[in-house]
Amino acid sequence: MTPTGIECKTLSPRLPWWEAEVAILTIYYNIPLSLSPSTNKQKLEPHSSDLFLIYYYHYFVDFKNLKFTVSGSVCAATLARNGISVILFDSARGPGGRMSQRREISEDGRELLFDHGAPYFTVTNPDVLSVVTEWESRGLVAEWKSNFGSFDCFTNKFVNTEHQERESKKYVGVPGMNSICKALCHEPGVDSKFNMGIGKFEWLEHENLWSLIGLDGQHLGHFKGVVASDKNIASPRFTAITGQPPPLDLSLAPELVKLHDIPIYPCFALMLAFNEPLSLVPANGLSFTNSKVLSRAHCESSKPGRSSTSERWVLHSTTEYAKDVIAQSGLEKPSKETLSKVGNEMLQEFLGTGLTIPQPFFMKAHRWGSAFPATSIAKEEKCVWSEKKKLAICGDFCLSPNVEGAILSGLAAASKLKGLIGTL
Repeated sequence: MTPTGIECKTLSPRLPWWEAEVAILTIYYNIPLSLSPSTNKQKLEPHSSDLFLIYYYHYFVDFKNLKFTVSGSVCAATLARNGISVILFDSARGPGGRMSQRREISEDGRELLFDHGAPYFTVTNPDVLSVVTEWESRGLVAEWKSNFGSFDCFTNKFVNTEHQERESKKYVGVPGMNSICKALCHEPGVDSKFNMGIGKFEWLEHENLWSLIGLDGQHLGHFKGVVASDKNIASPRFTAITGQPPPLDLSLAPELVKLHDIPIYPCFALMLAFNEPLSLVPANGLSFTNSKVLSRAHCESSKPGRSSTSERWVLHSTTEYAKDVIAQSGLEKPSKETLSKVGNEMLQEFLGTGLTIPQPFFMKAHRWGSAFPATSIAKEEKCVWSEKKKLAICGDFCLSPNVEGAILSGLAAASKLKGLIGTL
């Protein structure tokens, strides 16, 4: 089957998942959070495939749906466009990752949508720009043309808040940041399986194949290759939290040593909704300097394709603030009291701009335990690759901790697999 493009709403006919040519594994463990595995009780036929790419995300309670899936989505869609059918497994309810959107309901029954992860992304690499330009032509993304600036908490002044042309455009998914991953997961040639967790995959040396095992112990089949997209796929943090060995054994390939205990930066996000526009705030996107609590804030309802029935803002904390809270509250799921305290402190810092800002009618804080990788493990290669095992690891932790880095890593993994396909 040769795919012809991305379709967001109308899905093309699919091959049965056990007859797919390629499947892809991306695993994400939001490791400061407590264990809450998701399993699928559906009986499945064992899968026999050339390559294997899984979206596998579980073991989170709060920020459960904030998963770094864009890298695997791009890899899967790229392979599908080259005539390779792909299966993606995800133990969560749907795609999203760093480009996730959260749906909340206020006390009076109003639906509120928030991009609680990345507020936007920029592009400097020509390969990524080519991909994003196509997304833009299909209506999946749009430029966020607004005024941006910063607030200095030391001088109590807003700076650089005039609307002006920037060298790098700011892109957002339409109607939400997760629209891109949704479309890529529905690319012709890609079949996505959600609410389906994977517990382990083993390398069968004599057969030169991968064996995949579900969380419930069900054998899912043998595969000639694996693509994974998660920094905690082989991390000791997984064992420290769950008491179980990570799905991927570091000893299976020497290249995997790079995955050992990748450092991470945590973050808290606060979602706010107001009845009236915050007209006195001179910018729709703000960074904060000299603040111990806030790193940035953005007006969700000012983005293209968003509802304007309410004014919605998302605030992100500083890494230092998040570390201090986690050090005091522990690694377990934050209590309502802790999240309420965090929300109030972040809101007060926002109110500290000195402007008259009304009280929100909706406020909710969430912990993002593994928000950003603190290092890049494959800057030159853009992904971790074991040709002998036909194993690729991709993600923003390979190159740079942003959406563009994730896209580039996914493209690199797809390139490795495309070059290998003819020899399988």
